[in-house]
Amino acid sequence: MTARWISEIRLTLLALISSLAAAGVAQAHPIPFSYLDLRLEEAGGGQATLVVHIIDLAHDLQIDQPEQLLDLGFVVEQADAMAKLVEGRLNLSTGDQVFKPTWLAPEVLPDRESVRLRFHYVFNPLPGVLEIDALLFPYDPRHQTFLNVYEGGELRNQAILDLNHPRTDYFLGTWQGTRAVVQRFLPLGVEHILTGADHLLFLVGLLLLGGSVRQLLIVVTAFTLAHSVTLSLSVLHIFSPPSNIVEPAIALSIVWVGADNLLVGGGRDMRAWIAFVFGLIHGFGFAGILRAMDLPNRDLAWSLVSFNVGVEIGQLAVVIAAAAALVALRARSELAGKRIAMVGSVVVIAVGGVWFVQRVFFPWGLS
Repeated sequence: MTARWISEIRLTLLALISSLAAAGVAQAHPIPFSYLDLRLEEAGGGQATLVVHIIDLAHDLQIDQPEQLLDLGFVVEQADAMAKLVEGRLNLSTGDQVFKPTWLAPEVLPDRESVRLRFHYVFNPLPGVLEIDALLFPYDPRHQTFLNVYEGGELRNQAILDLNHPRTDYFLGTWQGTRAVVQRFLPLGVEHILTGADHLLFLVGLLLLGGSVRQLLIVVTAFTLAHSVTLSLSVLHIFSPPSNIVEPAIALSIVWVGADNLLVGGGRDMRAWIAFVFGLIHGFGFAGILRAMDLPNRDLAWSLVSFNVGVEIGQLAVVIAAAAALVALRARSELAGKRIAMVGSVVVIAVGGVWFVQRVFFPWGLS
């Protein structure tokens, strides 16, 4: 009996420590991405916009309160500093020639908690090959820059630039194939679900009570259908609530699923309904990356499908791993399985509550 209790205590502590560590990482859930659009013109010019999150800008400009960057007057005052910061980290060139940007007035995007920097290039003429280097915020090794290259008003190429792959070459007049789009966006979907601690904790919370394979399939299918609907609605700009509503709601969904686990007892299993209803909210959270890329609807088909398939692959991997661990535990001791489900649900409630407080009252962090 003593050995069993020690084993259960170890498992409980491991779950608590892991969840609290995740809470620290995902406190405000800012997406560590920037979005660069480059529009090449036949006349030899190039219009560019760069959307950056205020947390990233505030960090590298040493601004203590990121929310100051949502004030247009303050942003205008910081325009020269922002231009200098970006010019040292974003380069367009061909051979030995480096093109210098001319900066235009910046814009504030409150709904995205971001700043849009606007600038243009003069090429005279357009180069056959344009070399694009971008390592914008190296302080965060997870940071990525999503690049869209337009030529003649049409989206021609997309790339993801990061610490390991900071450069891409665009060949004038070429089109990116469907295969290349799938190769970029499918892994992105997998990464998004596997690094989204809140989405993972919600899924694990749904699985804690166990059940038959059929029951778990129904729960997972309900979540999948729901988030696929709202992911599409948001990315296609049909309906998308602001992130300051979506993110706290996701945290509350985690609290709800933990509380339901504790209160359900021998009553009716409502997990499929919970998965569907709250899956609608989680879909808006999944949509953040694609929506922020601001692609024309005609160019979204393969990006949207590939990203969603990636999310499902990552989700399936989590479900299989978590379900297998819980089944193995219950097979060894039904009592231990029930206790872990109870303690795990308490941890789910606690972490969801921490996230809710952070996202409502401390959206820029606790420092």
